[in-house]
Amino acid sequence: MKRNTHRSRHTCGLAVGTVLLAMGLPAAPAYSATPAPRIDLMVLVVSDGGPATGALTAELDGEGTPYTEIDLTESGRPVIDQAFLADTVNGVPRAKFQAVVLPNDNPFPAGSTEMAALAAYEKTYAIPQVDAYTYARPQVGLQPAATSGYSGSVDGLKAQVTAAGLGAGPFGYLNHSVPFENNSPAVSESYAFLSQPTAGADFTSYVEAPIPGRTGNGTLVGEYRHDGRRELVVTFAYNRYQEQFKLLARGIVDWMTQNVRLGASRNYFAVHVDDVFAGDDRWDTTLNCTPGDVDCPPGQGVEDSIRMTPADVANAVAWEKARGFTLDLAYNGGGSVEYRENHNGADQLADALTAARNDFRWVNHTYDHAYLGCEQNVAVVPWKCATNPDGSTKYVSQAEISQEISANDQWVRSIQLPVSSDELITGEHSGMRLLPQQPQDNPYLAPALTANKIGWLGADMSRDPEQRPVGGALTVARYPINIFYNAGHVAEQVDEYNWIYTSRAQGGSGLCDDLPNTTCLPAPLSTATGYSGHIVPLETQVALGHVLGNDPRPHFIHQSNLTEDRIGYPVLDGVLDQYRTLYAPSAPLVNLRMKDIGAELRDRDAWRAAVKSGQVTAYRIGDSVTVRAPAGVAVTATMPSGTRQVLDGGATAFGQAYAGSVSGWVSPQPGHDAVALTLAPAPARALAPHSRSASSAERATTPPAPRTPVPAGVARPVPYSAERR
Repeated sequence: MKRNTHRSRHTCGLAVGTVLLAMGLPAAPAYSATPAPRIDLMVLVVSDGGPATGALTAELDGEGTPYTEIDLTESGRPVIDQAFLADTVNGVPRAKFQAVVLPNDNPFPAGSTEMAALAAYEKTYAIPQVDAYTYARPQVGLQPAATSGYSGSVDGLKAQVTAAGLGAGPFGYLNHSVPFENNSPAVSESYAFLSQPTAGADFTSYVEAPIPGRTGNGTLVGEYRHDGRRELVVTFAYNRYQEQFKLLARGIVDWMTQNVRLGASRNYFAVHVDDVFAGDDRWDTTLNCTPGDVDCPPGQGVEDSIRMTPADVANAVAWEKARGFTLDLAYNGGGSVEYRENHNGADQLADALTAARNDFRWVNHTYDHAYLGCEQNVAVVPWKCATNPDGSTKYVSQAEISQEISANDQWVRSIQLPVSSDELITGEHSGMRLLPQQPQDNPYLAPALTANKIGWLGADMSRDPEQRPVGGALTVARYPINIFYNAGHVAEQVDEYNWIYTSRAQGGSGLCDDLPNTTCLPAPLSTATGYSGHIVPLETQVALGHVLGNDPRPHFIHQSNLTEDRIGYPVLDGVLDQYRTLYAPSAPLVNLRMKDIGAELRDRDAWRAAVKSGQVTAYRIGDSVTVRAPAGVAVTATMPSGTRQVLDGGATAFGQAYAGSVSGWVSPQPGHDAVALTLAPAPARALAPHSRSASSAERATTPPAPRTPVPAGVARPVPYSAERR
């Protein structure tokens, strides 16, 4: 048995905060005895080791929702019986789980006592069940797909959320469309059973698609209500990485928890633009390197700087206003000072950016964009760390690092840009470990950050993904968008892309031959069509995948990508356009600055550590929910709209509205160890079926669900191919 957390009685020595919630439940519980039962806010996941239950546990992990996992493939696992599912605490009957996830509608042997125990438990306490991936068959309220529907590949399918799924349904945060991925013509990625409900079944379809070769639509996700029980029936295969799952995952969790749960999920998008006020060296399409940078041997080529213009600033401001989106500009003040020195004191770019100061957010990117790790020996390619006479690594000093930080901060304040002095992104994320040259942080970096009161330090997601302390700062990993800093024109971007991603046999560098997990292009891209036809859709889909994954980490490009051909915008537009096609206005993109992203990551880490160590308990009794967590750990929760936090002398709204519910972080009021929340009454929804279905005892004796097919693209993610979109 794998546990994301465990229920425990806290000793008197453990400092706890208590969250009390009074609420009207969205569904009327079947349990009618007195006293009202206690229902723990914990999900039971019964897994067969397949990708569907794996995807759901990944979603619960990402949201911070506690669960207990039982792996049916493990010997010696706990037996699921009445004692495992329920007991009594202080004279109050307790249901230990608020929802049950099964790999299919009945993964146990025929006549299983475990399935009978689950059915009785769900009926007694009104506990919803999710069938993670199952056949369409009468046991789940659907006609057999083999005789009246369709079973097979649904790669590229355009499914739709029904009217019942939208509005007050579990998928009301979506616009309507649920596209299924089709990344490779050579790999089967998704498999589904499409059929309609059986006659007389109390079945509501939430997501459906046309049945190939037949008239009408078939169900992919729907709710089957029978004998006082509710099942969410999912009839398509998926893994945690696929877009169709990411779109529907929130709704599945909302449905199973009835929008009363620990944890939260939102869609985030932030974009940093590095090197503002400075210039970026240009790629040389003949030399296949960047004169002036470390990839070109000294003396080769002619340096050519790419730098924004006032017209680019006006375009960026207009773009932000049209898109309702704010860019974060990472600035190097030394770039402007140097430019003025070489242009009789004039810098029209700096003047334009200063005039538009309030249209952007600003982040310290160091004064001169100096490399702050080891001192670089650039006489060789690739460069190496310089060494001291004793052979030890020679590092940039603490004084130099501190000067780069403080000089930039002083300069930007002299022109009155609105900055937050505790945010920093070093040039090339330097100072932090970089393999293979520098396997550890510059030891002078941490004390320099502390001395300059830096609280948040940008890091490269590909090198340093997990948040960690560096001196007094916490890192904020950033996703690089694969649009190059040294390209201002489309032709330069495509030429460098071809050099990196084509094999030696195709005339490329061969880096893709040598690097693990890197796929070479079958042939060089066309400079005329390769950018719009391959690079833009590929980078759009990669970034959108991060956005749909409840991941607040920012993305970054460079100022060179906002000038000349302005090659950065097509990718940003692609993400925003696709998002608005997929999501309803109730689920807007959350666009945070770096320090707020860092705080979100910090709070999530503390919450998850408390959950996994069993220091969080939560339960509902009637109209109240109680959550206990260690002192100093904020509680994250998702609750129905209208929830209010009761404070001394009044009340205030809890959380923020998002995707049809409210969610946020809550801590005890100072001087209190409890926080009380009151929810607006919600209309009760009867669980009695409209027609007679098999009883729980009858269903428990039916044959288990057949093993559903799992295509290769579900068992193993299929690399995205732009040509297939």
